[in-house]
Amino acid sequence: MERSQNAPAIGRPTSTTSPHAGPRTAAVWAVLRRELDRLGDRALTVLDVGGGTGGFAVPLAEAGHRVTVVDASPDALAALTRRAAEAGVADRVRAVQGDGDALAGLVEPSSADLVLCHAVLEVVDDPAEVVGAVATALRPGGAASVLVAGRAAAVLSRAMNGHLDLAATILADPEGCAGPRDTLRRRYDAEGAAALLRAAGLEVEQIHGVRVLADLIPAVVADADPAALLELELTAAAHPPYRDMAAQLHLFARRPAS
Repeated sequence: MERSQNAPAIGRPTSTTSPHAGPRTAAVWAVLRRELDRLGDRALTVLDVGGGTGGFAVPLAEAGHRVTVVDASPDALAALTRRAAEAGVADRVRAVQGDGDALAGLVEPSSADLVLCHAVLEVVDDPAEVVGAVATALRPGGAASVLVAGRAAAVLSRAMNGHLDLAATILADPEGCAGPRDTLRRRYDAEGAAALLRAAGLEVEQIHGVRVLADLIPAVVADADPAALLELELTAAAHPPYRDMAAQLHLFARRPAS
């Protein structure tokens, strides 16, 4: 059937509809674009767990995919709904209120081609249960994009800011937490995060660092040559030990096809 002239072009977000050119999210968008390119001219069913105001969901919907965003914040979901309407993709974005720990009861098994689970595993009660729900939500052959806070970066940033006690606490704590006043319940290294996904039956295909250098470079330097910073960030993202010192770790995993 011939595509209508008004129908969206299915595939990757374009440079005008996604923030993939920015160094803070470049590594994540690069991986997602490769997956979308691999699947070709096909509208995907996407689940965005903790997707908030739609920083990833809306660009994916603009590219022609259908996205369900699950988030605990009604304010964030209201902003998502407005953002999707302003972008003209309200019919392709669905908002569902709920937190990550309740994911198993909110989505149908084997219903998603792609699941985003960004900045969620650090705050939920049971990350293994959430990852299990993500794996169950995926169709066989579907992929998960998982973004977690990095432990090494938290240690280094606190030490460099003079908070040696907090740096020592994060380093020693089994969960990488700085104590009861920490906004995150846990942080990860690449090996620990990958083991969590593998335990749920997912096959980890790629691990990248996110914000390897973007948080460290002074603004005056970043603004002077943003293209150079972007290129350097993308190069460092894939190479240990620089990858492992990133503020966040991005894991791309797949549910086996059989």
